Amino acid sequence: MNRAILCGHLGRDPESRETRGGQVVRLSVATSERRKDRDGNWTDHTEWHRVVCFGRTAENCARFLAKGRQVLVEGRIQTSTYEKDGETRYSTEIVAERVEFVGGRGDSAPSRSSRNVSRASDDVPF
Repeated sequence: MNRAILCGHLGRDPESRETRGGQVVRLSVATSERRKDRDGNWTDHTEWHRVVCFGRTAENCARFLAKGRQVLVEGRIQTSTYEKDGETRYSTEIVAERVEFVGGRGDSAPSRSSRNVSRASDDVPF
């Protein structure tokens, strides 16, 4: 089973572009945790995740999200390869199937409720 669930904050505004197949939005999501180091001191660790959304989910993310907003993302992990300077490189991202907007209106972009859910299969606006 290929399943990823993330809850974090957007590091920048969504990057949106139009394609023949519709809108594509890329999100940069930061997740954080506290860890104990070798000396027993607590340190914060942040991990950055690339998230890509398509269709209705992309439209809603572009419309309602902004830097700093907290989101819950569910999707699948996908790794792609590309060539740069004759060297094969790898890029791993989360292909979102569901993005839930967490937190209140004051977090960033305005929303109609404090918890908006966007699913790739949704046909009607929330």
